[in-house]
Amino acid sequence: MRVSIFGSGYVGLVTGACLADAGNQVVCVDVDQRKVAMLTQGEIPIHEPGLDAVVKRNFAAGRLSFTTQAKEAVEHGQFQLIAVGTPPDEDGSADLRAVLAVARTIGEHMTDYKVVITKSTVPVGTADRVRDAVTESLKARGRSVEFDMVSNPEFLKEGAAIADFMKPDRVVVGTASARAAELMRALYEPFTHNRDRMIIMDVRSAELTKYAANAMLATKISFMNELANLAEHCGADIESVRIGIGSDPRIGNAFIYPGVGYGGSCFPKDVKALKRSALELGYPESMLTAVEAVNDRQKTVLFNKIKAHFGDLRGKTIALWGLAFKPNTDDMREAPSRVLMEALWREGARVRAFDPVAMGECARIYGARAELTLCTTNPEALIGADALAIVTEWREFRSPDFDAIKAALKQPVIFDGRNLYDPAHMERAGFSYYAIGRGRRSESA
Repeated sequence: MRVSIFGSGYVGLVTGACLADAGNQVVCVDVDQRKVAMLTQGEIPIHEPGLDAVVKRNFAAGRLSFTTQAKEAVEHGQFQLIAVGTPPDEDGSADLRAVLAVARTIGEHMTDYKVVITKSTVPVGTADRVRDAVTESLKARGRSVEFDMVSNPEFLKEGAAIADFMKPDRVVVGTASARAAELMRALYEPFTHNRDRMIIMDVRSAELTKYAANAMLATKISFMNELANLAEHCGADIESVRIGIGSDPRIGNAFIYPGVGYGGSCFPKDVKALKRSALELGYPESMLTAVEAVNDRQKTVLFNKIKAHFGDLRGKTIALWGLAFKPNTDDMREAPSRVLMEALWREGARVRAFDPVAMGECARIYGARAELTLCTTNPEALIGADALAIVTEWREFRSPDFDAIKAALKQPVIFDGRNLYDPAHMERAGFSYYAIGRGRRSESA
């Protein structure tokens, strides 16, 4: 099948590579000439485990190509996937300018039947606006060409996107067209062959499903963080609580790990956009506002613990393990590490940081500054530091050499934002150990 994808960012590139890997002919179009040149030369602009091999394999086989020519892409594909960014505006609403620009471009160049698919995360009602934009462009040309609208939201987890696409737990398709539904079923058949995981619904329900999924997961995280803070006040251990409630199949174990708040490109943006949609519809929501408020506060918890322990932070150096908002990605958008570092700097402290893959991204964001040292290994980050703070739960941080940590630090103090270690073991090892919700009264209260 012939597929064109507008946008070669995270969603577009993963989608294009995986569809090509199933034997389809895929063209990815992007306005960024530098990015297209990189991809054509085999350079992958994002970090996603396994993606480089899939891209290179299918590019070499001639099934995947990259271009800046929109007309070429429109002519190529029966499927026209819109996977451009929808960043939040100042009011929290999704910025749809790129989505609608692509829709107009499709209408300017299409000459035969197309399935126009919104893959980007967009508010309810966007497909109607895309349909209108395509239609208006066709009318401006004096043409009448049949096309169908489909909402096909992505559910890719950063760090596991290839597996998520190849073996999806669900494929949501929103359309009013039986023809488009059958074509979408055929497109995804290689990935749903063993078990039909496609869910067909109306377009608006599909659009809301994406926001609802991310908002639900964000809610679980904020709820557990709220419970963790309560556990510190009452002397309970949130890890025991987590195991106790997670054993209930109605609750489950996923997304109930307390920490320093969620980040990334999806949860913060989508919660804001759904809040904005509710406001525009005149619906007085309160849950999403609370979820966002708890998360914003949670990102300050680790700093408050550090401040409470040391008092004056001027001249102090904190070793920081983990910069990315989660493991297996270099994404630092809305990352808790940024909130922590910037708070430490405001108090006159220095940071020695390490992350397995996000060092380049950190350097891009902050540049060269005297109060930030980027280290090549996690032991190097400890040298001369007054304490260690852990922000991202990378696997290599789970079983470190505690004797070496103790020897390297000026003081045996660990602030664990991901509850990686056992408090009793840390106490026996001679550390002052601060975790999230593990019985010590919250210094942030």
